[in-house]
Amino acid sequence: MSLGTPDADVLRVLIVDDHRVVRAGLTAFLGTEDGIEVVGEAADGRAALDEIAVLENRGRLPDVVLMDVQMPRLDGVEATRQVRSRWPGVEVVVVTSFTETDTVRAALEAGASGYVLKDAEASDVADAIRAAAAGEMRLDPAVAKALTAALRPTRSVTETLTGREREVLVLVASGVTNREIGRRLGVAERTARTHVSNILGKLGLRSRTQAALWAVREGLVDEERA
Repeated sequence: MSLGTPDADVLRVLIVDDHRVVRAGLTAFLGTEDGIEVVGEAADGRAALDEIAVLENRGRLPDVVLMDVQMPRLDGVEATRQVRSRWPGVEVVVVTSFTETDTVRAALEAGASGYVLKDAEASDVADAIRAAAAGEMRLDPAVAKALTAALRPTRSVTETLTGREREVLVLVASGVTNREIGRRLGVAERTARTHVSNILGKLGLRSRTQAALWAVREGLVDEERA
């Protein structure tokens, strides 16, 4: 496969962590996974932004960035925010040892579509990469449980959702993509996407991940399904 003609069936991943051994370990493991290719690595957030720009110029823009949180020069939260702003099509999965609610919320609000702890199984990291690329989400169970209590809006906000929006929200919380939502509800993918945007706006949330956690908190979906 040449550098100028990336394989559309392969997920390109950039690893960002200030510990060389972590980068090496992730690179070694992901190298054994079918359909995943590590296209670069960076030791901090600023280097990550520079590397993504280089990869973009080579036609090798990553599909997913694995992002640590605490790093020198530019931390993972701000780096995530800038990645999502400059390259909206690039998903970010946080891989870190930090479980503090404020840190998790900051990462999700910055645009991260997954949050995996460093003591997770290696296969969980691969699953999170594939989920993010598919527009789904993966949160460490302990992280999800800690966040649900912080994402409950007032009941009056809940009542602003239409019946169809509630249906869509349940599907979002189950990790279903917009395309699949459209198929299940018999509407166009664009209509499903509009419903999701309206839901986020009404609830004052910024991501599908937050919407999923909110749905769990409100009892619209079981935590095991989210």
